[in-house]
Amino acid sequence: MNYRKQESLVPPDLLQVHGLPNISYLSHVAIVDDEHVALSNQFFAKTAANIRLNPQATLLVVDGHNGAQFRLDLRFAYSMESGALFDSLALQVEASSAQAGMGDVMRLRHVDVFRVLDIVDTPSPTGTPLVRKPERNRLEVTRRIVDMVAAQSDADGIVDATLNGIRDGLGFHHGLFLHCYPDKGQVVAIGSTGYAASGIGAEVPLGEGLIGAAAASGKVVKVSDMSRIRRFGSAIRATTPDENRTRSIPLPGMAEAMSQIAVPLLVQDTVEGVLFFESARRLAFGRDDEAALAIIARQAAASLALSERLSVEDEAPPPRPADPPAGETLIDVVHHGFDDSVFVNGDYVIKGVAGRLLVFMIEQCLANERREFSNREIRLDGTLKLPDFKDNLETRLLLLRRRLEEKDLPVRLVRLGRGKIGLEIDGNLRLTRH
Repeated sequence: MNYRKQESLVPPDLLQVHGLPNISYLSHVAIVDDEHVALSNQFFAKTAANIRLNPQATLLVVDGHNGAQFRLDLRFAYSMESGALFDSLALQVEASSAQAGMGDVMRLRHVDVFRVLDIVDTPSPTGTPLVRKPERNRLEVTRRIVDMVAAQSDADGIVDATLNGIRDGLGFHHGLFLHCYPDKGQVVAIGSTGYAASGIGAEVPLGEGLIGAAAASGKVVKVSDMSRIRRFGSAIRATTPDENRTRSIPLPGMAEAMSQIAVPLLVQDTVEGVLFFESARRLAFGRDDEAALAIIARQAAASLALSERLSVEDEAPPPRPADPPAGETLIDVVHHGFDDSVFVNGDYVIKGVAGRLLVFMIEQCLANERREFSNREIRLDGTLKLPDFKDNLETRLLLLRRRLEEKDLPVRLVRLGRGKIGLEIDGNLRLTRH
C-alpha cells in the first residue's frame, strides 16, 4: 500500500460534513491483501448500519512500536460471517477477551472488509514518534535452544531446557510449559519460570483463554496490548462469586501483562501441549519471536513424544543409598475417591490420574514395603485406569514429582533411571480413604 504525508491533524472531508460523524474504537484490524483491510465487529450495530447506508469510512491506526499514526480512507466492500479470515479473527477476539474475564461478552459477530482508497501519514499529537528498533535475528539463538532440548531424554530435562533456553536466549522471563491431556479435556502446567508461585498442576480447559484456544485450535494465539481490553472490561464485566478452589491450583500470571502469546506444541498436527509467555511490554512478541517459539515448541513436542516411548524400556537402576529409618512423625495421607484428590497432612497435592498414581505407590509401600516401581508395571496395573491410548505417564509422573517437591512434603518421588521411579518417605504413613 502507498501512502502520502498529511500536515493537517483533521481530515478535510470531516470539516465539510453536515452533522456529526459516528466514531468507534476497534479491537482488531487485519490486512486482507494489498488493497483491503478487515475490521472486527463485536458490538457496533449502529456503526454497521451507517456503513451500509454510506459506505465511506476513515480509519486511524497507530504503530504500537513508535507511535506513528496513519489515516486510511476506506470504502465498504463486503461482510463475512465465516471462512479462514473470520475464524482467525474470532479466535483472537475470544481468546484475548477471556484473558480479561469477558469471554462471554466479546464475541465476533462479523468481519467488515473495506477497500483502501488512500493512506495518509498523520502527525502524532504527542510529538515526534520514537525510532523503531529493528527486530533481532533469532535464527542462531533458536538453533541453540533446539539443540539443548533435543539433547534431553526425559520429560524433566525437556521442560527445563525449553523454559530456560527461552528465558536466557530470547529474553522472555515469565512463562509456562503445559501438557495436553485429551482424556481430561484440558492442558496442565508441568513447568514454569519467572513466577513467585510456580502454578505446577494448574489446569486450563481446552478452548478457554489464550492457552485453551491454542490447545484446541493448534494455532498461535497472541495479544499485543491488553490495556484497551482491560479498560473496556472494567465498564462491562459482571461480578461473579468466587468458586470453591480447594482442589484447584491457581494459574500464575503477571498482574500488569500487556503482551501474551500461546504457542501449541505440535507433533504431526496433534497438539501435545502449549508454551505460554507474557510480558509487561506492549508488542513484546514480534514475528521473529513468534516463529522462534513455534520452532522450539515443535522440537519440545517431538522430544516429549519420544521420551514417552523410551520410558517403556526398563533399565537397571543405579546404586541407591539405603533409606533412613522412618521417624516417629505421622504422615497423614487422605484420598478422596470421587475425584482422586490427595491431601498430605491436610495440604492439597494433586487429583485425577496423578492422584491415583501416588495412592497406588503408597498402598504398595504400606502393604509390601515397596519403594521402587517401573513404568511397565504401572501401565499394566488395571486398577489405575490409565487411558488406553497415549497415557502420558512420563508427564503425569513429572507433574506429581514437582508438586511434591514444591509443597516440601515428607513424601517425594525420585527418578532411578529410565522407566524407574522411587518413593521416599520421611515418617510413618497413614492412608485414609473417603
